[in-house]
Amino acid sequence: MINCNVYERIFKRFDEDGDGKLSPSELRRCVGTIGEELLMEEAQEVVESMDSDGDGFVGLEEFVGWMEREGEERKVEELREAFRMYEMEGSGCITAKSLKRMLSRLGESRSVEECCVMIRQFDVNCDGVLSFDEFKLMML
Repeated sequence: MINCNVYERIFKRFDEDGDGKLSPSELRRCVGTIGEELLMEEAQEVVESMDSDGDGFVGLEEFVGWMEREGEERKVEELREAFRMYEMEGSGCITAKSLKRMLSRLGESRSVEECCVMIRQFDVNCDGVLSFDEFKLMML
């Protein structure tokens, strides 16, 4: 996870008037500096989605919280993509056979029995396969 000081530096850069709050217009100008366009209506929607205290602005704590949640969501999506690589034809779980197949593709030769042992280490509900939640626990 990114250090909160990094988020604070980003926030201060966006906070052009130094009032400790981001307004929709400040957000819009900052997005413009990276070559993107954000309409005022879109900037207001973004601020509203981040504004937990309802003051119409984004404070530092709101900004940091939002950035951390976005980072977590990105991590979960990356894990979902990795999980899909290991699961067997959309079955929703990783079997010993599908794990063996993927490890072979990665250059690691394992027997089905070795893959069963690997799965058992994280198979919380003891059903012999890994669900996404079990996979996520294993990866984190």
